[in-house]
Amino acid sequence: MSSNALKLHSAFIWRRVHSLFGLWLVVFLLEHLLTNSQAALMFGESGMGFVRAVNFLKNLPYLHVLEICLLGVPLFVHMAWGIKYLLTSRQNTLPSDGSKPSLPKYSRNLAYSLQRITSWVVLFGIILHVGYMRFYRYPTETSFGKSASFFVRLDMDKGLYTVADRLGVRLYNSQDIAEERAQIKNLEEESLQLQEKARQTYSELGENIHYQENIASILEENQDLYFKKKWLEGLTKRSIGKGQVIAESDNFGTATLLVVRDSFSHVFTGILYTIFVLGAVFHAFNGLWTFFISWGAVLRVRTQSQAVNCCMGVMIIMGFLGLAAIWGTYFINLKH
Repeated sequence: MSSNALKLHSAFIWRRVHSLFGLWLVVFLLEHLLTNSQAALMFGESGMGFVRAVNFLKNLPYLHVLEICLLGVPLFVHMAWGIKYLLTSRQNTLPSDGSKPSLPKYSRNLAYSLQRITSWVVLFGIILHVGYMRFYRYPTETSFGKSASFFVRLDMDKGLYTVADRLGVRLYNSQDIAEERAQIKNLEEESLQLQEKARQTYSELGENIHYQENIASILEENQDLYFKKKWLEGLTKRSIGKGQVIAESDNFGTATLLVVRDSFSHVFTGILYTIFVLGAVFHAFNGLWTFFISWGAVLRVRTQSQAVNCCMGVMIIMGFLGLAAIWGTYFINLKH
């Protein structure tokens, strides 16, 4: 086989891989928007549907492996090959002096151009979204024994009082944190005295060591102190400023719901996510129609038209759910 034929064969395979991974990412987008739409009070039992869905995903075994294999790799390959498309594509819907084709009146030409434009929106949107939600705002987790606590930093507002009460969340301001730190410091001093007493007891027993109820009590108290110190590390991991609090939840889903609520309390964040969601929804479902064409799933003109209408219908529904997660949270969840 000649080198040109090998290049064509390789390009064909990578285009098909890019297309298949794109389909998988459309499925993920459906799940993601359906879950996120429940963050607003108008959906999912006042946000509890969102909490259950997030906790289910969080508790999956080998979660990090699944994230890398089922999301990270497909996303990376699709984005890498998509960037190549962006750098080599030629739009034909822009005004032209006649030296280049200009066919803006055809809807599929316009869709082709919008697909490339939204590619940039999705590319930078995903990078910012992952950096913001997966790292910058990701809840801090502290495990001790059979229990766990999740901490998030929030801007305080009047609605947070009732939201925290309904979700079973405890809020800590700067004064509360200082009091917890002082209390644990006092416990540390008491623990040192108890440890010294235990050492004296062991020294007196010598080789005749047997179960001592007071020693068991001291060791249990030391273990409790260790857990409390770990808990304090989680509570104080992120510093807070004026008008901010640390919220503690006993599950990851509730902590994430509070992060979503806090993030969409700012109009600027809402606008950025609106652009991102609309761009992602168009890119996904216009790409889904292209998938049907390129894989020969729809061949007749009438079938192609029906496929376009179907993709547009799902696009509108998913766009509505995505915007509901943003602005439903902003207008409703902030007040309750």
